[in-house]
Amino acid sequence: MIRIGLIREGKIPADNRVALTPAQCKWIHKNSADVEIVAQHSDVRCFTDREYEVAGVKVKDDISDCDILLGIKEIPIEQLLVGKTYLFFSHTKKKQPQNQKMLQAILDKKITLIDYECLEHEDGQRIIGFGFFAGIVGAHNGMMAYGNRTGLYKLDRVYKQRSFRELIHSYFGMRLPNVKIAVTGSGRVAHGILEIMNLMGIHEVEPDDYLIRRFAYPVYTQLKGADLYERIDNGKYQRLEFHEHPELYHCQFLPYAEQTDILLNGVYWDKNVPRLFEKEDVQTDTFIIRTIADITDDKGGSVPINLGDQTIEDPVYGIDRITLEKTQPYLHGSIDIMAVGNLPNELPRDASRYFGEQLIKHVLEDLVGNSSPIIEKATIVKEGHLTSHYEYMKEYAEGN
Repeated sequence: MIRIGLIREGKIPADNRVALTPAQCKWIHKNSADVEIVAQHSDVRCFTDREYEVAGVKVKDDISDCDILLGIKEIPIEQLLVGKTYLFFSHTKKKQPQNQKMLQAILDKKITLIDYECLEHEDGQRIIGFGFFAGIVGAHNGMMAYGNRTGLYKLDRVYKQRSFRELIHSYFGMRLPNVKIAVTGSGRVAHGILEIMNLMGIHEVEPDDYLIRRFAYPVYTQLKGADLYERIDNGKYQRLEFHEHPELYHCQFLPYAEQTDILLNGVYWDKNVPRLFEKEDVQTDTFIIRTIADITDDKGGSVPINLGDQTIEDPVYGIDRITLEKTQPYLHGSIDIMAVGNLPNELPRDASRYFGEQLIKHVLEDLVGNSSPIIEKATIVKEGHLTSHYEYMKEYAEGN
């Protein structure tokens, strides 16, 4: 019997999402006789202890007898259990400084760490994640912020809706001004953004039309890799080469900044990927964007004027176009930034259900069986040692 524990989230502010819903746990118990799910008691989970108990899941405080522990966010060092196998979003593969000590503790405690973010298909596509619902909530919040800035329409907060279905109903009868919206990216986040664009009745137009026309109705254009990046030497784009050697490319987003009211950013970024624009570009008269939802939310990343996270309760701040300093939102002479690191928490039950479906479909059987190349490649640490795929993190893991 393999015992899987759903851990209580320890990071502050506490995350309310779960890796498996009560209904999904019930399904696993019915279909996998050698797997038992246990839930650690939690007061903040979007599904209550009672809901898990009704589904036949034991709820208790001590889960030290579990073999595999499923969480969502980073785990406080003092809560890590020696020798266990953990799955959660560790946010360490980019050598993030805020999680360095946690990774060192994972090594010291002989833990095996499998990172959801590193679970990928053979072509590099992420298998599992909350990106779709980040896109849903981020796009809504970006549109909400523009409405607040202009006073032309009003959107309520997502977390006030009980479900995604209720959120959809809130768009009925909504009338938007003739805005132009740039959507960047092509992954799960972008798919969530496009869902909201379509639910709001915003028309899609091709990038070349977007650059040369004003429209009598609200429009968006989706800018994928080939639209955004080209090789410095010959102007061409090859997807695999770009992902392996982004330093050979530069970004050609700026012409769109001259035609865009709202930017909904869903592109993946790391330190070698060209930014969409540079800070000084926002100081020019031709940069007309007034609202940016940086949904992938990399501080100083693809949106360099993202100065860091806000909270779900207070998701928007301003950036003064001249001084580039943080201001209150919606001021004249500022650009509004929506940047929140846990956007799916506004629709936690829907997001958790979606996440758990992917976990069961693509990961669970191999996780409780004999592993697989996919799981092995996503294993950052095995029994206290960095695996071969992550040897580039050696100095980071050693504290250098």
